[in-house]
Amino acid sequence: MKSKFTSLAAIAICCLLTQFSDAQVASKKDAMTLNAQEYLEYKGVNVMLAHDFYPEGHQGGVGVIQNGQRVATNGDIRLEPTPGQWSPTPKVGKRVVNRATGEVSVRMEFPNPEMNRHGFNPIIYPDLNFAYNIRVLPVGKAFKIIVDLDKPLPDGWIGKMGFNIELYPGILFGKSYYMDKQFGIFPQQANGQTYTDAEGEIQVTPMAEGKSLTISPETALQQMTIQNLSSGNLQLLDGRAKHNNGWFVVRSLIAKGASKNAIEWLVTPNAVDGWQSEPVVQVSQVGYHPAQQKIAVIELDKNDRRVLPVSLLRINEKGGLETALKVIPTNWGDFLRYHYLQFDFTKITRSGMYVVKYGNYQTEPFQISADVFKNDVWQPTLSYFLPIQMCHMRVNEKYRVWHGLCHMDDARMAPIDSNHFDGYIQGHSTLNKYKPGDNVPFLDRGAWHDAGDFDLRVESQAETVHGLTLAYEAFDVKYDNTTIDQKNHTVEIHQPDGKPDMLQQIEHGLLAITGGYQAMGRFYRGVIEPTIRQYTILGDAANITDNKPFVTKATNIDPILKTPAAADDRWVFTEDNPGRSLETAASLAAASRVMMGYNDTLSSQCLQIAKEVWKNTPDQTLRHRIALAVELFITTKDKTYSDYLLNNTDAIANSIDNTGWLVGRTMPLINDANYHAKITEAVKKLYAKIQEQGKKTPYGVPYEPNIWGAGWGIQNFGYKQYFLYAGFPSVFSGTYMLNAIDFVLGCHPGSNTASFVSGVGSRSMTTAYGFNRADRSYIPGGITSGTALIRPDFPELLNWPYLWQQGEYVLGGGTTDYLFLVLAADHVLNKK
Repeated sequence: MKSKFTSLAAIAICCLLTQFSDAQVASKKDAMTLNAQEYLEYKGVNVMLAHDFYPEGHQGGVGVIQNGQRVATNGDIRLEPTPGQWSPTPKVGKRVVNRATGEVSVRMEFPNPEMNRHGFNPIIYPDLNFAYNIRVLPVGKAFKIIVDLDKPLPDGWIGKMGFNIELYPGILFGKSYYMDKQFGIFPQQANGQTYTDAEGEIQVTPMAEGKSLTISPETALQQMTIQNLSSGNLQLLDGRAKHNNGWFVVRSLIAKGASKNAIEWLVTPNAVDGWQSEPVVQVSQVGYHPAQQKIAVIELDKNDRRVLPVSLLRINEKGGLETALKVIPTNWGDFLRYHYLQFDFTKITRSGMYVVKYGNYQTEPFQISADVFKNDVWQPTLSYFLPIQMCHMRVNEKYRVWHGLCHMDDARMAPIDSNHFDGYIQGHSTLNKYKPGDNVPFLDRGAWHDAGDFDLRVESQAETVHGLTLAYEAFDVKYDNTTIDQKNHTVEIHQPDGKPDMLQQIEHGLLAITGGYQAMGRFYRGVIEPTIRQYTILGDAANITDNKPFVTKATNIDPILKTPAAADDRWVFTEDNPGRSLETAASLAAASRVMMGYNDTLSSQCLQIAKEVWKNTPDQTLRHRIALAVELFITTKDKTYSDYLLNNTDAIANSIDNTGWLVGRTMPLINDANYHAKITEAVKKLYAKIQEQGKKTPYGVPYEPNIWGAGWGIQNFGYKQYFLYAGFPSVFSGTYMLNAIDFVLGCHPGSNTASFVSGVGSRSMTTAYGFNRADRSYIPGGITSGTALIRPDFPELLNWPYLWQQGEYVLGGGTTDYLFLVLAADHVLNKK
């Protein structure tokens, strides 16, 4: 009996233990856990801590991705209720992970010397010396945020320092909230009352205050509750009332005397049962040439291992859809947080409009046509974006004025020993005959505004000139759709004037570069607004200055108000940077070729300056000197420059990643067996490396996502691929160049498959970071930075105008690389 009883008891205990173990497993599955990427995860909810630190760009601190959408970020101690771009931020220490408890922590410190070193943060708090730890830990389906201070706050900081987390506005407009017994909606515009605090700073009155906030309770995908378990209340603030690019902010203050658990929040993001990201099919939003490789990429949730049939459907001329191809897609594998399939429809060559359908997802229409890159793809960049970015001009488009005549008071010499808040540095000397505050002539002409900012970076001007020059030479672009009147400083879009637009744009860029050199005997570093107030102006550039040069130690009168005028002129900075000088001179050496016969005087000036820079600039920057040698040799055929290339054959071969695309154009012009052999061998190794890198992603291009969108880098990669293909046709193919185009035009990671080029393709980035971003609009032909990475593994491209790392337009390679790339694709695919 004893033996039988013991056996029965043992069985019962085993059953109980099994049930308990199963309950534990079930409990773990139904709760937040720490994953291999070192962030908390529960169903479709992810909680990151300090994987990113880019608070100015709304990335960093505690962040929450909820059901496929980043909903909150920048959870951290801040000194202001609604911080802006130059607000103080802490120094980030090492992230510590406790796998046993699932807790993640990071140490933070004020002040942060990194923020002030480059002039990005003019606000310094020398009396604040303060450190703390942020901890994030799982609590069932929720998580806690706990802040432990090393010591209590000084009395002077009580009521000022608190814990903030920012809520992404783009998904909240019109949604509701509850704060204890208060409630309301998230408004489209900032409606909150502002006030002046005791220190004279403008602050924002909270939308609501209380212990518990529920966000969007009516929307299962976005519902989230934040409870303050420490002393004091939560505040809900609208950061846009103080900064146009602000987000909604949830904040609680640190109490007097608090240290351990000074901040303790319980955050419960609603995790939808069974949620998975929906399948997305990524294609070029423009389309494909019949001879082009055509691969659609299908992005799936990491847990979605179904492989459904995929169809290419042709849009019938008489209406409806007809199946052109239906297959089971190829399993590519995992990349970042997603699983990928590929659908190869290269064999379909019939012209027409098509869509791809996978499950319930259907793409926007795109074309297959031999003329796919001929019209409406590169033209918006040349006929809209570049004219609209032109400085020192009034830019009209029929009834619309994109911007008025601007910056005709350029420019005053920058103060010495100055560190500008946007990174320009003027050293102990002006490096030319002009003293600080002097008016520097010949800078009130030419140049393009650098995207969302209005500054003129010399490298951006030079890159734009160089790219346009090489495009004009290679493809003989006589396109004319714009009137550019340099004498009267006016531009008329959609009004031809009988001159090639590309040559007129090259001339416009050169006027500023050569003008600065003529005045100062060197290239300028940059021309930029002297104050943050001017720098941050949105809208018409004509509102930044009064267009009348300010004269130091003179009576200056506002031309309209007839009152004393402010010193509002932009500053011009100089620098001793041999590499940048050589790079700029290479652009001039190339441009002198296409200006010959169009503006002979400017052509001669360009060549003369390029030769002077060659002669007077040290040899320490090999890559840039090689670029200048290539352009001077092609322009002049002078043996001096070919001898330099021959004497540096080994150096060129050893840095082929940077030099290969440059020297390819010299191969037909230099008859030297050693030169050809060594460079060709190096190029073969480069191509093998590119092939290997291209296999690492489903997009067929070398792509390592970063905190900034990768669009410009991939464009530049494709741009260089054309020259490698043209210079070494027996080694390189056009495949990677064309893959780069597909990536930029829509075949890239993330659910937003839009073309990075505004107004180009069926779906494009029509909310972007240009000077008109406050209108949530776009500039046709502007190329955005594109999909960025929320570290460690979330690709993101938000429909939001204030994220420069995703939606900004830039001059230079960001513009001309794209324009060149599309012209090159059309040329390669249609050559006889």
